[in-house]
Amino acid sequence: MVENGFDLLEQKVKKAAETVRRLRQENKDLEEQVHKGRARLQEAEKRLHALEKEREHSGDQAKEVEALQKELKGLRGEREEIRGRIGRLVELLETLE
Repeated sequence: MVENGFDLLEQKVKKAAETVRRLRQENKDLEEQVHKGRARLQEAEKRLHALEKEREHSGDQAKEVEALQKELKGLRGEREEIRGRIGRLVELLETLE
């Protein structure tokens, strides 16, 4: 009977030791996953920051393009006005001859 008690205790100790080994391995695996996850998170944060900077830059470029388009439209308008004035001057000069 005592022998059965020791056998039972031995089985429980072995089972507990195996459980501790398994849990330690799982803990180690989880720590590795956390480390890898942190590294991936940092990389994702870097990419996000770069994309946000790029978006800001793109917004600035879009504003600059819009301003240049307005300026170009204004310059074209001025050119047409000057052409018209020159045309009228040429007509006036032709009437003088």
